[in-house]
Amino acid sequence: MILVDWQLRDRIARGHIKIDPYDPNLVQPNSVDIRLGNHFVWYNPGTQVIDPYDKASVTADVGETHADSFVLVPGQFVLAETLECISLPDNIVATIEGKSSIARLGVTLHQTGGWIDAGFRGTITLEMANVNARPVKVYTGMPIGQLVFYTTERAENPYDKKTDAKYLDQRQATLSRYPGNKQSGESLWKSPESAGCRGQ
Repeated sequence: MILVDWQLRDRIARGHIKIDPYDPNLVQPNSVDIRLGNHFVWYNPGTQVIDPYDKASVTADVGETHADSFVLVPGQFVLAETLECISLPDNIVATIEGKSSIARLGVTLHQTGGWIDAGFRGTITLEMANVNARPVKVYTGMPIGQLVFYTTERAENPYDKKTDAKYLDQRQATLSRYPGNKQSGESLWKSPESAGCRGQ
């Protein structure tokens, strides 16, 4: 079930959903607006391949800044942070969605990482890109997106209890931590036969 405005205000007031800083004026009929923080991280142009399993390549030739505004040039991809830090209980999940007015400028808010697990704590890293033919300027503190909250059954192993929760309590724009998934000495791929798959 998607939480509506009065349910959102109730759960925030009772501390079930924690948002810091919290502005009640940002509560919408079916969501809560989130604002842009001041930390931006991007990959500099180049030809070096980024290997998800190689931490050195994931973190190589990266630029970052803390600023009150940022200009996204056409085609640019940048990681940014939300101003708000959120905390979810074990029976509420959230999705992050872009605001229509920002999307109409050609700015996308996330690529595929729009899901926020029950038990998550931290700021949210935004995966922003400019698909416009012209540069677009964004400002720290501007409403940039919205969080939609859903109630669920209680998770048996919420995000804050997972031993491999790579982004728990993250602050600022955070690069991919996918290299932590690599299991040394094990094959990362198995054929359908070796995996027991018997497709027709």
